[in-house]
Amino acid sequence: MPARKLLIVVALAALVALFFASGLGKQLTVASLKEHREVLVAFATEHRLGAVALFLAVYVLQTALSLPGAAVLSLAAGAVFGTLAGTVYAVIGATAGATLAFLVTRYLFHDAVQRRVGPRLAAINRELESAGLNYLLFLRLVPIFPFFLINLGAGLTRLPLRTFFIGTLIGIIPGGFVYVNAGASLASIDTPADVASPRVLGSFALLGLFSLIPVLYRKLKRSA
Repeated sequence: MPARKLLIVVALAALVALFFASGLGKQLTVASLKEHREVLVAFATEHRLGAVALFLAVYVLQTALSLPGAAVLSLAAGAVFGTLAGTVYAVIGATAGATLAFLVTRYLFHDAVQRRVGPRLAAINRELESAGLNYLLFLRLVPIFPFFLINLGAGLTRLPLRTFFIGTLIGIIPGGFVYVNAGASLASIDTPADVASPRVLGSFALLGLFSLIPVLYRKLKRSA
């Protein structure tokens, strides 16, 4: 690996290690959010732009480094900024962070992966180049696929950056809204898992399946 890429890997690893060593991960909990909600709301009321900028910076960094706590940050967006504004900020932060993770992964590892296993990924790359948006929407909407793994995995394929950005931006809006809206009623939540009821998960799965209808139609049409 070239020295420049190795330096980036070391820097990213150091940031991740610092996050866990500092104990910040232990603060990203619903209990901590409830405890500090009044202080956070007061700060956001007095320093709106600063609060929004700080929230976006934290969300982008958390997502770009694939750190835990995204669900709590989305709840915090609703608790501090309200449902509508909070959804906008959470979606922007998550999309920007995911795009950074995608770009860094592509820069560091894409060429090496394609050289070693490119022929095995040829069919996947062709599908992503022709219907990447549909597949990405499905992955974003169906909540069984870890968010950070999609970011990293997509960076190793030939999925176009524009498709990744648009698919992520659109695909995370429903889930983002649900969590942010729940955060606006924080008192009724003890853990992020309380938000993801079977009905909500089923609705997301149904939306994800709808996103694949054009792909299935084209396949059926070609085989007819």
